[in-house]
Amino acid sequence: MTSNIRKKTARHIRITVGIVLFFVVVLIAAGNFMLYTALRPDDNVSFSKENAFERLFTNYPDTKQWIDSLEQAHALRDTFIMGEGSYRIHAFYVKAASDTASTAIIVHGYTDCAIKFMYMGKMYHEELGMNILMPDLHYHGESEGAAIQMGWLDRLDVMRWIDVAHNIFGSASMVVHGVSMGAATVMMLSGEPLPSYVKCLVEDCGYTSVWDEFSHELKNRYGLPSFPILNVTNLLCKWKMGWSFREASAWKQVQKCELPMLFIHGDSDTFVPSNMVYPLYVAKPYPKELWITKGVAHAASYRNNPSDYTEHIRKFTQKHMQDLTVSETTNE
Repeated sequence: MTSNIRKKTARHIRITVGIVLFFVVVLIAAGNFMLYTALRPDDNVSFSKENAFERLFTNYPDTKQWIDSLEQAHALRDTFIMGEGSYRIHAFYVKAASDTASTAIIVHGYTDCAIKFMYMGKMYHEELGMNILMPDLHYHGESEGAAIQMGWLDRLDVMRWIDVAHNIFGSASMVVHGVSMGAATVMMLSGEPLPSYVKCLVEDCGYTSVWDEFSHELKNRYGLPSFPILNVTNLLCKWKMGWSFREASAWKQVQKCELPMLFIHGDSDTFVPSNMVYPLYVAKPYPKELWITKGVAHAASYRNNPSDYTEHIRKFTQKHMQDLTVSETTNE
């Protein structure tokens, strides 16, 4: 009798352990799937300059003439440096007509690249008369890298690009402007010590933290709660990539930022929900400004309102950058 009870107990234990191990294996598999789906998407592996320019000209036809004129004058240049993790990272740059012009560093979004964001470069260069430098973030465009960094380690690369831009252009004032993941990068950067010539920052539809954004996507796309899949994915990211979703927090970083920052967000954004901008804005000490664009989806504020967008950037940079560009001066 006792022997039968022991056998049944042992069998129950084996079954329980088996079920637990099964669920652990499933969770690890799901975590790995989410990690590599989010941070190593196939479209970054198959990057081509031709396709990127075609996409740019399709979405923003007015950029083609500008790009053609730059290429004819050999003014569109690029460079490589060593980034975080000893990978080569790439950027395009264009000098302004004036030797005393300010400089804009423009940071692209998730799975995009510098070429696709040349529309923003055109705004700063042609409309505002600034030098521009546009990096390809880690694992994007012509930059190398093991995986997308969601802005966290990218902030360290952008700090390198700030130094490079200063060496190239020698500007006394600089603005750093990011959209979507690029906006999160700018906010994560904002909590770090920056050179005195960086005068102001612009973030357009950035997320509060990587944890919050992935949690939102799990619920929005798959109807799943963050626990336990995101917890497992976070541990795998820490183990394999060296950083965690919770530490990659724009909200924590902006609390340390003393530079002027302009927050822009479309009120119809569902990819990075528009309600994320409010805790970010509240957390950021003054000086700061907030512009909510009406009826605008994710990363579409410029496309929907190019003139208004340009004027907001013009006024913000005029207000906070010490040396006005030639274009700004003539518009006063």
